[in-house]
Amino acid sequence: MSGHAFSSHIYAQLFPTGDVARLFSDTAEVRAMMLVEGALAKAQGARGIIPEVSGRAIHRASLELQLDPAGLAEGTGQNGVPVPAFLSLFRAAMQAPEHAQYLHWGATSQDIVDTALMLRLRQVLGHYEDRLTACLGHLARLASEHAATPMAARTYGQHATPTSFGAVAASWGWPLLELRAEIDGLRAALPVSLSGASGTAEALQPEAAALRADLAAALGLADPGRTWHTDRTPLLRLGAWIARAAAALGKIGEDLTLATQSGVAEVRLGGAGGSSTMPQKQNPVGPSVLSALAAQATGLNATLQGAGVHRQQRDGAAWFTEWLTLPSLCLSLAAALTRAEDVLGGLAPATEAMADTLSRSQGLLAAEALSFALTDRMSRTEAQAEVKALAGTVASEGGHLRDAALARWPDIDPALFDPAQEIGTAPGDAREFAAAVAAISRSKD
Repeated sequence: MSGHAFSSHIYAQLFPTGDVARLFSDTAEVRAMMLVEGALAKAQGARGIIPEVSGRAIHRASLELQLDPAGLAEGTGQNGVPVPAFLSLFRAAMQAPEHAQYLHWGATSQDIVDTALMLRLRQVLGHYEDRLTACLGHLARLASEHAATPMAARTYGQHATPTSFGAVAASWGWPLLELRAEIDGLRAALPVSLSGASGTAEALQPEAAALRADLAAALGLADPGRTWHTDRTPLLRLGAWIARAAAALGKIGEDLTLATQSGVAEVRLGGAGGSSTMPQKQNPVGPSVLSALAAQATGLNATLQGAGVHRQQRDGAAWFTEWLTLPSLCLSLAAALTRAEDVLGGLAPATEAMADTLSRSQGLLAAEALSFALTDRMSRTEAQAEVKALAGTVASEGGHLRDAALARWPDIDPALFDPAQEIGTAPGDAREFAAAVAAISRSKD
């Protein structure tokens, strides 16, 4: 098996990360660091911290030069951070030592690496937003079209009361809708870092605060107003959001795996996997991937949150743990969203199977409704006991709860036993979700 499934030629289509993978490439990291250094030099030149001509030269070079990431390997292995080797390559490539000497003026490695990461995470969030929007569109369609399509709800794996497939689709979608609404806040809170070796920005005084604000404006990032070298809140917040999103998609995967199992088959997937030996198999590969990626994201987020404890003013070990964890965490959600979009786009309810499940349930899903209907003639406790006993008889001896109930209480409304009439708020819940998604779409237009 490959060391990393996301970059494997064999497994890349099982866990497809799309354009997000390119944002965690060596080339993307080097390019982002160049953009940060160029913007910093330009801002420093404008404020007279370094010669303005040098600031412009460095900024122009940051946009034009190409640096080979392989040239950073040895230095990174030795120094534990890529910036020293990166700076050596950058200065040499400029071929203008009179200007290159001002590159990285007053900054520290963590300022550059963290700010460059924020630039890439901003793009990652854009990709997430697009995929979430597509998933929500599919779920809204299912919720609207099947708002009143009855099916058996299940709790603890057992038949409970009737619901609708549209309401189930809405229950999958609401967490995703809330997560999508949080993206703007996450994006707006991605900060620049410019605090120098120990977080005091001593080499940039007295212009440090103003320069940090200039850099934030130039890069389109937030000005944190302070040092955050050891306050990893921006990453911890994002990691927790990713884990929540992966869990919401994993819930869909779990439900679809159960809904497609033999003997149930209440949904149809647009595509399914085959077996190497059993020709009849139609394996729910997409839903299984969603479940697996949810587990992956949960574990990675736990590691990331634990790495949030940075010692003293800078901490190499905790920082390295972020590097080992965060890219895989981001790619896990990218793959989950890509697979979810595909799964939901091809998903359809098997309404005949849902109806068959309800018809074979002997009317027992109406037990709760019957117990409430009987409270006009006996206490709630007595009604529950009566219906429980009657349901037990039907389950063991056969027949239908409707017939048994009418034989005992002839004036009971037979509509109690019509699943389509006993799905409560399900149709309204489904349509409310579809309307909420439509409202978001209109606001984007």
